[in-house]
Amino acid sequence: MNPLKTIKRRSLLAIAAAAIAVFPALHASEAFAGTLADAKKAGKVVIGIQGDNAPWGFVNSSGVQDGLDADIGKAFAEYLGLKPEFVPLAVANRIPALMTGKVDVLFATMGMTPERAKTIQYSKPYAGNVLSVYGPKDRKIAGYDDLKGMNVGVPKSSAMDTSLTAGAKTANILRFDDDAANIQALLAGQVEAIGGNQFYGDRLNAAAPGKYESKFDLTTLYNGAGTRPGEKDWNEAINSFIDKIKSDGTLAKIYAKWMKRDVPAFPESMPDVPFTVK
Repeated sequence: MNPLKTIKRRSLLAIAAAAIAVFPALHASEAFAGTLADAKKAGKVVIGIQGDNAPWGFVNSSGVQDGLDADIGKAFAEYLGLKPEFVPLAVANRIPALMTGKVDVLFATMGMTPERAKTIQYSKPYAGNVLSVYGPKDRKIAGYDDLKGMNVGVPKSSAMDTSLTAGAKTANILRFDDDAANIQALLAGQVEAIGGNQFYGDRLNAAAPGKYESKFDLTTLYNGAGTRPGEKDWNEAINSFIDKIKSDGTLAKIYAKWMKRDVPAFPESMPDVPFTVK
């Protein structure tokens, strides 16, 4: 045999062996989500959830995912006969994690907006969330005009960000990675007001009793689960699950536990926010 050919052949085999060794490692480090059938084959559903937004979704003192969205996620996994695997996410990372296949579904305080509906597929709503501006009790903030020239904090890419960016054009909007950072910015004096959900009042009062209050409401959002566009299998499974927990009292029990209030009346439809895959 020609010695030159032998050397070339051995070199090619070495390169091929190296490639085989490298590519499985890449796949092992990137656990991409797939279809509902894939999830059933794997025996688990990978759920994206907020990691630090009590009582919606948070990691408790035992290191376990907890909150309303966690309980609903667990119930969804049980409905499918699968194990839940939670992936805690910051507000700005929720949609990217879904769209890049890091998670199968989002139960992550996903306010249902037409803007987001251009990117993801929403389910039917399963929760409601009143969004407001919070600030010091001794400061007059009755509307957008009173925010003129003020530093106002919002969680980046949140519905509060959208509302205040559109309405408070004369304010200086500062964007933070998550709710905890947004609240801390107000407590530390980095901002003079913040946009937050209906539980910000409790969290602010726990940190600084009697100092802050809700100033004015921005909007009421309904939360739905998020899946990738066109994935009819996930969308239909989630909508069937939501119908079930609404009718059998499961949602009411979870709501009473975490929201301390009754389940709200949900809209049958929302402009530019389809609940089903067409």
